[in-house]
Amino acid sequence: MTFQPEQLGQSKAVLASSLRELRKRVGLSQVRLAQRCNMSQTKLSNIETGRVGPSLVDVELILRVLKASPAEVVEVTSLARLAHTEWQSKRASWRTGLEKRQAELAGLESEATVLRYFLPAMVTGLLATPEYVKASLSGSPGDKSLTVARKLERQAVLYDTTKSFRFLLTEQDVRWPVLHRAAMAVQIDRLASLSHLPNVRIGLLPITSTEVRGPMNTFTVYDQHLTTVETFTGRLVFQDSRDVAAHLSIFEAYEQVALFDEDARCLLAEWASAFRS
Repeated sequence: MTFQPEQLGQSKAVLASSLRELRKRVGLSQVRLAQRCNMSQTKLSNIETGRVGPSLVDVELILRVLKASPAEVVEVTSLARLAHTEWQSKRASWRTGLEKRQAELAGLESEATVLRYFLPAMVTGLLATPEYVKASLSGSPGDKSLTVARKLERQAVLYDTTKSFRFLLTEQDVRWPVLHRAAMAVQIDRLASLSHLPNVRIGLLPITSTEVRGPMNTFTVYDQHLTTVETFTGRLVFQDSRDVAAHLSIFEAYEQVALFDEDARCLLAEWASAFRS
């Protein structure tokens, strides 16, 4: 079964309908099925009407009790994973205003305690100089001054010591010439400076880090309950615990081979010096 990004939102209704039809086909009432699944009839009713999104554990339990066929298990489980995935189009963000996206990110950052950023392509706004932030928005339409201001305001969260920030940046990410040479050196100096914050850990992945596969997507993991993945045309938001766990595992694998602290700062100083020369 193939889904286009725009169809992701429909999966919740299709999942609810599929579970309801499977129950009816077996001939079980909601009350009997709820009893066998050890859940309330109200919860099951809400799942079948789409008012409540079931977890994958709920779906697997229902399918097991209903003795669904292997093909039905594959199809319904796929629907459940899609129901926990959201597509946010970049064009839609442009239409509603990029500054609103900054408000959404600020909300995620305020709620999370441990935030992990995997950055293979560009420096995130949290770590960027004002000049770098402006340059990163060069391909976006309209007046970007408010978006720049919101991005810079978000940087204050780095100084909240109740939170832990872990950044992994590839060499390409840090050295990609988004700005003129002198400004790139200043941007790299900022990374070194921020790495001294007690709750901020900045790791570098030089191009010689061959122990793991080549990096693919920019992604952020908020605690252990939500992951956002960036693409050229938008972003995917995963809330399925298995997808979040997979991204945590990827992050940890890269973290094992990254350079931190003085090793990272020495490398940053070398890269900044190369830009200045």
